[in-house]
Amino acid sequence: MTSRANETAITQWNTSTTREALETTAEDGDFAKRHLVNPTLLRLLGNVRGQRLLDAGCGNGYFSRILAGRGAQVVGVEPTDLMCSFAREREVELKQGITYVQADLTRLPDLGAPFDAVVCSMVLMAIPDWKPAMRACVETVRPGGLFVFALVHPAFEQLLSTWQEHSAYQVQRYLEEYEIVGPAASDFHRPLSAYLNELASLGCRLREVVEPGLDPAVAAAAHSATPAIDSYVHLPNFLFVSAEVPA
Repeated sequence: MTSRANETAITQWNTSTTREALETTAEDGDFAKRHLVNPTLLRLLGNVRGQRLLDAGCGNGYFSRILAGRGAQVVGVEPTDLMCSFAREREVELKQGITYVQADLTRLPDLGAPFDAVVCSMVLMAIPDWKPAMRACVETVRPGGLFVFALVHPAFEQLLSTWQEHSAYQVQRYLEEYEIVGPAASDFHRPLSAYLNELASLGCRLREVVEPGLDPAVAAAAHSATPAIDSYVHLPNFLFVSAEVPA
């Protein structure tokens, strides 16, 4: 069964999401997704043409659509009503062959044949009871396939707002686990070791860890609108992990 904490998180995301926000980010996400998240995920996944991929926690489905546009056979899983409905609407319009399934990642239904790769982008840190979700993702991957996930970097959470206030990054608690209340819903801080050790316990082999910085030219162009954006040049706000599932 889904934990009560996870049910609460899903409800938060479902009630805080607006149609306008989904429309605005429907093509390629927000600024950070366009310039940092998407390019890194696509590089880690490599050539996806003809591959069967799972977009775990797909939100409005924008990354599923990018993957399908590159020739992948995509299944997107999303627990919230509004985002899943929006993704399905776009599939009716675009007819890319994407299957969207509304489900909690901690208790996935039968999704058919194993996947060549699973991508879980900006999701695990938003799940209170996250370990069953990581396990479920890994269990859907074929032997030797890839599990790729992205997080807000546990060492540099709230980077932009902290930089705006202090012109530097400050952190007081790192080793503890705690809730970070956000404008839409909560994230949950855990040290990096929690994610990597869980990955190891599932038998996965680490292939690459990426901590990308923003291109200084992109930051310069965005500086007038977001003066603290240069923090993304100097410190990584996002963490990416690519792992091979055991054969």
